[in-house]
Amino acid sequence: MSWVNTGIISFLLLQWTFFPPPEARSQERDSIPPVEIGGFVDSYYSLNTARPASHTNRYRNFDLTAEEFVLSEAQVDIQRRPSPIGFHIALNTGATSDIIHAGNSSTMNLLMQGFVSLLVPIGKGLLVDAGKFVTHMGFETISAKDNYNYSRSFLFAWAIPYYHVGMRVAYPLLERLTLGASISNGWNAAASSNRKTFGGTLTYTPFQQLSLAANWIGGPGEPDSIGSGFRQIAELVPVLQISEALTLAGDLIYGTEQSPGQPTHWKGAALYARYAFTDNAAITARGEIYDDPYGFTTGVIQRLEEITLTYEQKILQNLLLRFEYRHDRSNASVFDGSGGEATQSQQNTFAVSGIVTF
Repeated sequence: MSWVNTGIISFLLLQWTFFPPPEARSQERDSIPPVEIGGFVDSYYSLNTARPASHTNRYRNFDLTAEEFVLSEAQVDIQRRPSPIGFHIALNTGATSDIIHAGNSSTMNLLMQGFVSLLVPIGKGLLVDAGKFVTHMGFETISAKDNYNYSRSFLFAWAIPYYHVGMRVAYPLLERLTLGASISNGWNAAASSNRKTFGGTLTYTPFQQLSLAANWIGGPGEPDSIGSGFRQIAELVPVLQISEALTLAGDLIYGTEQSPGQPTHWKGAALYARYAFTDNAAITARGEIYDDPYGFTTGVIQRLEEITLTYEQKILQNLLLRFEYRHDRSNASVFDGSGGEATQSQQNTFAVSGIVTF
């Protein structure tokens, strides 16, 4: 074949690639997955029986306010599943977003998540995400609609980060074994110095009713501080489906930081039991212990314990009501009461929440 014929063929291939015929363009459009738009609105009211003058449920996360109606989250999700390119944008406002981004003046505060995805055709498919995404750590998530209970555990509130800005990958090694890895700017950091935080997750499903997730994260505790020590967390999350109605789950965490002064650690465990009476009604019990022997994460040397009971009822397919009782206890006086701040060693709260999805 002469170089002339080769050039003509190459030109035709380039023309097809960049200027395909109408029928090819139509097939390409049909193969692109549609953009999906959804979201939710989450609000709650919490009553603290200690009647704290501060109107604060101390050591809570996103149900921090007592005796006031609170808009916790209003979120819009816009996404396209990668085929091979996709994206996910989650725009969020409310008290939850304020807590997550407290002290952060970044313009990305309205952006709960924002990343592009690429499905690389290697083996069974390598998924790559780049941008801002929620952490892989923890059994619970930021959005209450995706959790068993309404309030978040101490483990979620104090032991792990909320989000990362960086890159992550996931690859199915086997049919029941998936490996994930990430590199980011650190804990809840939109930007940082050149010191990066690394993460890993390994999910194994030995049989349909049981899944095991082993998570790890490690890097500088404060990304912009050169003197910051190396902070890392190891976690195991088992989930067991006992029956169609009953699910058990656990969360075990151990964290350390090698600070210039002295090394420190924190640890905890939570157990969940969820029973679904019907497709629209369920009850969940959670018991938890969180030990902060150096006061590194909570600011006080203490051992926290809690028991939570949550009943949920779905109405009209897109309205989820939750009614929750929670008892918190510490071996130190850290909770607020009518007599002032940090005057109680325990607190009891009742909450009602409404979550509308669309």
